[in-house]
Amino acid sequence: MVKRFPASALIGGGFILLLILVFMLLPLAIVAAASVTAGSFLTFPPQGFSLRWYGEVLASTAYLGAARTSLILATAVTASSVVIGTAAAIALHRRVLPGTSVLAALFLSPLVLPTIIFGIGLLIVASIYFGGPSLVALWVGHTVITVPYIVRTVAAVLSDADPQIEEAARTMGARPLQRLWFVVLPQARAGIIAGGFFAFNVSFDEAVVALFLRSPGVETLPMRIYGQLEFSPTPAVAAVSTLMILLTIVLIVAIERFLGLRRVAG
Repeated sequence: MVKRFPASALIGGGFILLLILVFMLLPLAIVAAASVTAGSFLTFPPQGFSLRWYGEVLASTAYLGAARTSLILATAVTASSVVIGTAAAIALHRRVLPGTSVLAALFLSPLVLPTIIFGIGLLIVASIYFGGPSLVALWVGHTVITVPYIVRTVAAVLSDADPQIEEAARTMGARPLQRLWFVVLPQARAGIIAGGFFAFNVSFDEAVVALFLRSPGVETLPMRIYGQLEFSPTPAVAAVSTLMILLTIVLIVAIERFLGLRRVAG
């Protein structure tokens, strides 16, 4: 007979969970509160209530240009990482390549490699062979650090997929490309969408690689925020940060609305 957990353990666990939630959400709440201050300085608690800084952000060509660059970059990175990561996950799942374990470790290595070291290395390579930092170099760098998210999510979904479905398609005469398009990719769809969501957010918010690989004419939104904090911090920084938080929430709600978070996570 399974014994019930003591009430003290449940209360203690709930208290620890509450502390974790507060630790994670309180900074976001402070940033959101600071973004609606009526004052001219980035302070908390806010000095009155005003949406002035949101208006300044939405009217700023610098912020809008940086946001456009980040959006284009994140979209391109998501597309390339989905293609590369899905193909790699399928190959690793089927073990069709020699040294599968080594290749798996290689594809997942950007998750453990310090981003600053990777950024310095890619800067050196770009400077020697590709004429220096550029938007293309930044796209390549972001693709490398986001591919592991696709590989992990797609591989996790494929591990639970029924191999008999593809075998049935093969028995009925489906060619390899037909089986890939009509059987394998639909089975991996949840993993592809979840990985693409992570890839988009990581690329949109990434700043370390952008610090090394951006050219003078290329500025992403995180770099714009950091530059503003360094030289003239105003509540506009909190406003644009709050808008980025809202973008993430919108994406999560969209996934929940059309697919369901439980289904995607599974």
